[in-house]
Amino acid sequence: MTANDEFFMNEALLEAKKAFIVGEVPVGAVIVHSGKILVRSHNLVESLQDASKHAELACMQKAAEILQNWRLLGCTLYCTLEPCSMCAGAMLLFRIPRLVWGAPDVRHGANGSFVDLFSKTHPTHTIDITSGVLQDECSHIIKEFFQKRRMESNVRESL
Repeated sequence: MTANDEFFMNEALLEAKKAFIVGEVPVGAVIVHSGKILVRSHNLVESLQDASKHAELACMQKAAEILQNWRLLGCTLYCTLEPCSMCAGAMLLFRIPRLVWGAPDVRHGANGSFVDLFSKTHPTHTIDITSGVLQDECSHIIKEFFQKRRMESNVRESL
C-alpha cells in the first residue's frame, strides 16, 4: 500500500458518498491511468433498476471508451468494496493490471470473502491486488447506509 493508494481510495470514497446521498448502496470507484484519475463512478443499481450498474463495471466501460481500447493496460482500479463475481470477471476480461479495494464483502465478495475468483491462475491475465486500503472508512459508510435503511424501514412499519 502506498500514499497514492490512500489518496485514490479517498477519491473512490467521494463517489461512494454520492451514491449514499441518492439512496444507492455506497460503493465508489475510480480508474487511474498515468497517475491521474481517468474515470470515476458510483453504484447506479437502484437509480437505473439494473443489477449490472456497479461502480467498477461503469468505470471499466467508460475507461475503455476513453482509451479506445478494451484492454485497460496501465490502469489501476480503486474500489471501496471488494468486487463481486460479475465485476471480478470483468476485470479479468478488461485486463485490469491492478486492483485496490477497501472493505470486504462477505455476501458477494469475489476476492476471498465469499468466493475467490482470483485464486486460480488465469490462462491469459493476472491482477495485482491490494486489499484493505482505508478499510475502516470504506466499511463505515456501508454500515451507516444499511443502519439508516433499517431505521427507515422500522419507521415505515410502525406507521
